[in-house]
Amino acid sequence: MDYKKIIRQFKRKKILVIGDLILDRYIWGKVSRISPEAPVPIVEVTHENFLLGGAANVAHNIIALGGQATLSGIIGNDRAGEVMQTILDERNIHRDGVLKGQRPTTVKARVIAHNQQIVRFDREEKERIAGKTLDDLMLYLRHAVSKHDAVIISDYKKGVISSELVRAVLKFAKPANIFVSVDPKVRHFHCYKHVSLITPNVMEASIASGIDIRDEQSLINAGKSLLKKVKCDAILITRGEQGMSLFESGGIVHIPTVAKNVFDVTGAGDTVISAFTLAYAAGAGMVDAAVIANHAAGIVVGEVGTAVASKEELLNSLKKARPSVIIQN
Repeated sequence: MDYKKIIRQFKRKKILVIGDLILDRYIWGKVSRISPEAPVPIVEVTHENFLLGGAANVAHNIIALGGQATLSGIIGNDRAGEVMQTILDERNIHRDGVLKGQRPTTVKARVIAHNQQIVRFDREEKERIAGKTLDDLMLYLRHAVSKHDAVIISDYKKGVISSELVRAVLKFAKPANIFVSVDPKVRHFHCYKHVSLITPNVMEASIASGIDIRDEQSLINAGKSLLKKVKCDAILITRGEQGMSLFESGGIVHIPTVAKNVFDVTGAGDTVISAFTLAYAAGAGMVDAAVIANHAAGIVVGEVGTAVASKEELLNSLKKARPSVIIQN
């Protein structure tokens, strides 16, 4: 497979990312003593920064890999929403589908000292969107889906993704043969019927299938069960240090990991679905798209915090390691 040729096509592909928008706040510092008030470390803050999370990080991954990304979701009319919009503009992510709702922008704040996460605190409201907010989002999607080469649904279970929304996306996408992939949440699997691809991790696949994944056979049983239950074209189960397994009606392919060091898995799922969808839209088959996604994930888990893989890093990774797959019918 000429991976370089596929990656060169990334710049021509427009990907619409729909889902829950999250602003990641990182507070960095160092610890040298324990508080006299309680048995907790005192973090001396040195600096802080904001990064895109959730569906916004998926869009950021598309841009980092050289593609074009349009983002659609809900933010609040607040300071965090303003910060997110500024970052989206800086990253050249189209945000005409980012709408303002009545609830606050979701913020996940992490305190990190000596490259270790000390604590995380979240500000969010997770009720399902409805009323005018939902109507406005549906109206946007009606006109936007057909203008893109593929759609990613990034479900963080914060209220944006529902069966109604997925059905609408498929209604707009299927006539134009547009690829629709989903990064799922366990209790929403009933929402994803008839999409092109879902990318659960082992735990999500185990719970959603009702099969305790302990070994290769139970993994195979779970993958086949999900493929039948969701009625999608493919299931890509991410397996951490064991790599990935791609399930299609024609067979199963196991892809060993290429990650050398794992420091932080934050956002790795975002990278997987971004790289896979972009590669598939650029002309790769399912297996080759999974290999490309596997290399992209191997890059980001070697970084601390929400990270993305660049096109150059991906090309270098593919050059250094001969891609290998294990095919099982």
